[in-house]
Amino acid sequence: MDLFANITSVITGLLGPAGPVILLGGVGLLLLLACIPIVLSQKPDPLDKLKEAQQSRVQKETTAILREKGRNDKLNKYAQLLEPTDEKELSDIKSKLQQAGYRSKDAVRTYYFAQFALALAGLGLGALYYSLNAGTDSTTKDMIMWVLGPGVVGYMGPKYWVTKRADKRRQEIQDGFPDALDMMLVCVEAGQSMDQAILRISKELRASFPNLADEFLMVSYEMKAGKEKTAVLNDMSERCGVQDISSFVTVLNQSQTFGTSIADALRVYAGEMRDKRVMRAEEKANQLPTKMTLTTMMFTVPPLLLILVGPSVVGITNMGLN
Repeated sequence: MDLFANITSVITGLLGPAGPVILLGGVGLLLLLACIPIVLSQKPDPLDKLKEAQQSRVQKETTAILREKGRNDKLNKYAQLLEPTDEKELSDIKSKLQQAGYRSKDAVRTYYFAQFALALAGLGLGALYYSLNAGTDSTTKDMIMWVLGPGVVGYMGPKYWVTKRADKRRQEIQDGFPDALDMMLVCVEAGQSMDQAILRISKELRASFPNLADEFLMVSYEMKAGKEKTAVLNDMSERCGVQDISSFVTVLNQSQTFGTSIADALRVYAGEMRDKRVMRAEEKANQLPTKMTLTTMMFTVPPLLLILVGPSVVGITNMGLN
């Protein structure tokens, strides 16, 4: 006991009151470091190596299926970083970019590259600005705001741009679709086939609704290439992302399945689309008084109060001073 007490007193004198705890922690750390080479020197299990090889092969095959060949070679070098490996995520972002009008093979990779590049640029500019303007009273909150803020804005910028562009494109397609249906009905009743009507519509709508004209032109090309009409129309519905076109595709598919007249189906559906357009216009007109009321209150009432009450306030203030 005396020996143990002497050793404890010596350790306490050298390392302080927590000396025994520090010594035990150091010994434990040394033992842990000594175990690392032993663990690393163990031979891997053959079954584990076989399992890892199978997983690697499956992952490579899946990645090869998800990606298409013939893309930009510069972006292809960083495909693992610029393209999701999950099939559902890849399909969702590709559909979103198509709805925004970006249909190229490199659209997904360009989108992720833009997010990455703008985020790095924002971080760099934010760090540069903070290093040049930081004072002695700057806090950690200020540093996070000025450094991470531009990075977050740069990362979210492409997403915001794609979302706004997709909304604008959907609105244009929705506005021009009733006119396209009326024109399609006229062409079909005049004796033209559905393919000829779609091609004619794509030419006539080019000046007023170019995005809708592009969709009809793509449908015409895919039909000429021999793709099934049902699949072509379904693809158009996914690219547009508009409920009216989805309903239109359903009507055409049902008409083709049951053998009913396409002209009759178009006549009924075109009438419904005209009614919907009138209802949308009436809805916007009914919202106008509310919006004008708020605008009037915000920009008219404060100046009016200032004009009416201002002289009285000035007069009362002068009387108080006198």
